[in-house]
Amino acid sequence: MTLSEAILSRHSVRNYMDTPLTAEQVETLNTDIARCNREGDVHLQLITNEPHCFQAEKPHYGRFSGVRNYIALVGRKSADLDERLGYYGEQVVLLAQTLGLNTCWVGLTYKKTPSALKIEKGETMRGVIALGVGTTQGVQHKSKPFEAVTEGTDFPDWFRQGVEAALLAPTAINQQKFKFVWNDGQVKVKAGMGFFAHMDLGIVACHFEIASDHRFFLDQLHKR
Repeated sequence: MTLSEAILSRHSVRNYMDTPLTAEQVETLNTDIARCNREGDVHLQLITNEPHCFQAEKPHYGRFSGVRNYIALVGRKSADLDERLGYYGEQVVLLAQTLGLNTCWVGLTYKKTPSALKIEKGETMRGVIALGVGTTQGVQHKSKPFEAVTEGTDFPDWFRQGVEAALLAPTAINQQKFKFVWNDGQVKVKAGMGFFAHMDLGIVACHFEIASDHRFFLDQLHKR
């Protein structure tokens, strides 16, 4: 399965079977997480066989079962940390899909397990990604039309392909509060107002870049 195929087949899954990750899956994920941490100056962490993170007493959104593996979204506090966690975290999500695993981004319904995490001075944890073999493959979420999330005219085909892939990306409570702007041959993505909107920005940019084969997001962050 390619990453483009993973974009089409990935759906959020909240219920998991008691199937441990294989040694090969763990190694492949950790190798890619190490790359993301180097490139993105983040501190993503794969936590395995740890059932306490999803035992929160009062779930805020959705209910989870069987979660024993997850990716902790950790990084040094900065103005663009959420964007980078979203951008690199979704790269790992799509890799996991190619490995036969299911995932779900989680911003609220979890609790920290300090003994399982490494959060250095100056770092913060912004959420987790549930990971494992799902009891189902999930279902496709409803998406806004292309016109609702774009600005500009005379869009090239690759731009349309990128936006259609972005509309398949997970966003907080499926709010899809983003806009892709096409102006004078340049691409930009803007965040709307809402929970985790800036993390969503990185997630949808990841999908856009893979489907369109055009890189722009890190340059956009550097110019802020």
